[in-house]
Amino acid sequence: MITADQLLVKQINKSIVLNTIRKKEVISRAGIAEFTGLNKSTVSFLVDELIHEGFVKEIGPGESKGGRKPIMLTINDKGGCIIGVDLGVNYILTVLTDLTGNIIWEKKVDLRLGEGQEKVIELLLQSIAEAVANAPKTVNGIMGIGIGVPGIVDYRKGTILMAPNLKWRDVPLKDIVENRFEIKVHIDNEANVGAVSEKWFGIGIECSNFVYVSAGIGIGTGIIINGELYRGASGLSGEIGHATINIYDEICSCGNTGCWENYASERALLNYMYAQLERGNQDKYINHNTIDGLNALSIIRYAREGSIIAVEGLKEIGRNLGIGIINLINTFNPELVIIGNTLSLAEDIILPEILNEVEKKCLVYKYHRIKIRTSRLKLHAGAMGAVSLVISELFAHPDIS
Repeated sequence: MITADQLLVKQINKSIVLNTIRKKEVISRAGIAEFTGLNKSTVSFLVDELIHEGFVKEIGPGESKGGRKPIMLTINDKGGCIIGVDLGVNYILTVLTDLTGNIIWEKKVDLRLGEGQEKVIELLLQSIAEAVANAPKTVNGIMGIGIGVPGIVDYRKGTILMAPNLKWRDVPLKDIVENRFEIKVHIDNEANVGAVSEKWFGIGIECSNFVYVSAGIGIGTGIIINGELYRGASGLSGEIGHATINIYDEICSCGNTGCWENYASERALLNYMYAQLERGNQDKYINHNTIDGLNALSIIRYAREGSIIAVEGLKEIGRNLGIGIINLINTFNPELVIIGNTLSLAEDIILPEILNEVEKKCLVYKYHRIKIRTSRLKLHAGAMGAVSLVISELFAHPDIS
């Protein structure tokens, strides 16, 4: 008779084997046993199960160290597909990946700022339906849907408690999507999924302690401590974009006064540009004729083309990002701070300003030179983080039978 304890041990060992193959990329059964300390016969049995379930595949013989050549193993990219969605304030980016995170298909839909909840959800469901339609035939089909959302999320229930910039409250998004597609859905805050994506696929792979700053329409942070996402007591950590840095400022979309994102977000950049135009400051790139088409991407483009106003606006945002990052460094003393989302695309302009502020004003930085980088994943960090939510769950519990 197999006991519950034995089943649990088997599940843990199976996850260890699968994640060892993922981390090593290519490894033999003997290599797994040596690396993990598991019995060779246990490893062989679990690998056979993982091959049968479509998670792992054999790719032929490796180099011999004396005796027979070992059969090498790797993750089966044809084992299944994952859908990841970055639900932004002004866009929806949907990706379809294989089991190793390679993007097979993607689509970006622009949203009008202030678009109604029903319309946004309709466009979200349409994007997911297109991803489903474009999925190739695999062993296990679509194995999950991950969604990153800019707001406070009850990740266990998949409910958006509050998304200030979307103006959503108590939206049961997990239930809505699962009822439509009958596929398991994982939902989390977009900065959390951005942090997870950097840990799985980006520049945070080798770091155990780092902070991911999502600098888009708003600002959110995802915090990795000892290699794991830090959620706080009730799963709501990371809302540092709503930390107060000026008690005398205007009201933020969250209802607080003087939040960091009022000064250092894409929305703050637009407000800066509008203020410059009102004062009569303009150039051949940014003037009253171009005001209707202004957004962060166009401002970055104008800066590259030579707009002095655009460059100065981005520098101002960089300095203000630096102020918040100083507080993050002084609080968490991380190895690395990663800046992602739209504003990271202006790395050459904003990063020197951030570093200058940090070097001048950060207490901890004087004693520990924390690395500050922009995301390699760029605008894909949120969508790939949503994919990571699904893959991490599958790889923690690789028993789909």
